[in-house]
Amino acid sequence: MRTRQIVIRAEIFREGRQYVALCPELNVSSFGGSVADARRSLQEAVSLFLEECARLGSLQHVLEEAGFSHTTTAIPQWLSPQPLEIEPLAVALKHG
Repeated sequence: MRTRQIVIRAEIFREGRQYVALCPELNVSSFGGSVADARRSLQEAVSLFLEECARLGSLQHVLEEAGFSHTTTAIPQWLSPQPLEIEPLAVALKHG
């Protein structure tokens, strides 16, 4: 079996005493007691999710639908889409 890499974007947030790690493209998240724990936990959760997709024969479809692009370098990779901008956006909330 050939080795493939799938490069994801991880976003990590603090929620109380826990850290939540999210891969927004795949809608997979996990948590941990530290940033490093949350990152490791997310890697494991994404790995399990992708292994199940591969087992079901839907890995390529899932990655393409999520916007990943495929490279044909020495080690084939799927790269997550990168945002053009990341910025805070204020939204008015009307009380009714």
